[in-house]
Amino acid sequence: MPTELWSLGAGQLAEEIRSRRVSSREVIAAHLDRIEKINPRLNAVVNVLAESALEAADRADAAAASGPLHGVPISIKENIDVAGSPTTHGVVALSNSYPQEDSAQVAALRAAGAIVLARTNLPEFALRWHTDNELHGPTLNPWNPGLTPGGSSGGEAVAIATGMSPLGVGNDDGGSLRHPPQCTGIAAIKPSLGRVPRTVKDRSSESPISHQLLNAEGPMARRVEDLRLALEIMIRPSWRDPWQVPIGLDGEPIRPPIRVALISTDGAAKQVAEGVSKASAHLQDAGYVVEAADPPSVEEAAETWKRMNAWNGQLAWPDISKLMSHDGRLQMEIFFQLIGPISSSEYQQTFIDRLTIARAWSDFQRTYPLILGPVSTQPPFLVGTDLTRDGLQGIFDSMALMLTVNLVGLPAAVVPVGVGDGLPQAVQIIGQRFREDLCLDAAAAIEQRSPRITPIESPL
Repeated sequence: MPTELWSLGAGQLAEEIRSRRVSSREVIAAHLDRIEKINPRLNAVVNVLAESALEAADRADAAAASGPLHGVPISIKENIDVAGSPTTHGVVALSNSYPQEDSAQVAALRAAGAIVLARTNLPEFALRWHTDNELHGPTLNPWNPGLTPGGSSGGEAVAIATGMSPLGVGNDDGGSLRHPPQCTGIAAIKPSLGRVPRTVKDRSSESPISHQLLNAEGPMARRVEDLRLALEIMIRPSWRDPWQVPIGLDGEPIRPPIRVALISTDGAAKQVAEGVSKASAHLQDAGYVVEAADPPSVEEAAETWKRMNAWNGQLAWPDISKLMSHDGRLQMEIFFQLIGPISSSEYQQTFIDRLTIARAWSDFQRTYPLILGPVSTQPPFLVGTDLTRDGLQGIFDSMALMLTVNLVGLPAAVVPVGVGDGLPQAVQIIGQRFREDLCLDAAAAIEQRSPRITPIESPL
């Protein structure tokens, strides 16, 4: 593993700056050099805020350390507001859409001393599991450019995996914080619904109801300790989200050993199943009790997620389709074809089904506070797979567990466990609602027993 400044984690950099062993300007400059060197190959970063970042670094160096991320660079997905930087959603028509203020998450991170260095790529309106758009072009997977880097936070994941950023912020309606880390070999956590104040808007109006109920903002990093550090900052209450639940990160202690449900990997790709097996062994070595047990109604939950999203998507489609590229439109049209028309009564039924499934999961988690399983049951797919009917159906099938977690509003951490067949292996650890602390503890136990596979020094 490299030892340059760009290779260190956010917490490590904060300590180096706090102790005055390095300056914030040196750290920012190292990451700017790294972006200049490798981003042309990967197209993960789409807007570099070099001037403002260096000015902020000089201010940080002239002041006493005042926050846990004092002087540390971060990157932000380009559908999350950063004052003075366009929130494009990857759409040409929104390329000059400049927000007047930071999102709640960015404001909290800045208040903790972080410096926004870069904005990262995403698919148009974050509506694909592959990162490409007409405005910025495709982001390449540093492990294999013919495979997807994941979506929709693919630019963020690639930037972190290759040392262009130590810490970033993404969001997750249906795996967007979790699928890219699986594809690139980093860590992330999707928090519980209501945990982090959610202030992302779709253009100039409030988000549709499905987005409000399924979406979560969360941190991405190479190290689990940095996820915890960032999440503790991001849960700061904000008046802009009246539905946020303002509670601390750490819940009531659970008497050990903690029981973990191990989801069956029948039907999963060999390298995915091997990754889950590795994680299971690591948790057992750490003192967890891991038992084979499948949570309820995963397939039903995934179908409910699809119907809920299809209804809202079909309503908005006449407007947003005009703003999208050919590939973006094609993928959404295939999605609508797969789901078919949704009546208003069927849409209403999705909310009843959502509650029924969430209650069943809550009951299951009385026995198993943690659930271990794959992220996607398949490795990163070939670029273009989601633009065919059979391909998109297969992707949906592989991501049923991810979609379920969004539907029921639970936290899930993703952590890499190694490499299989030349690609990263990762798992997700799903927790009880508002028990991100348990997810992160388990992820840390797995991380401590796994090889470190990022940052990638020489991608592609």
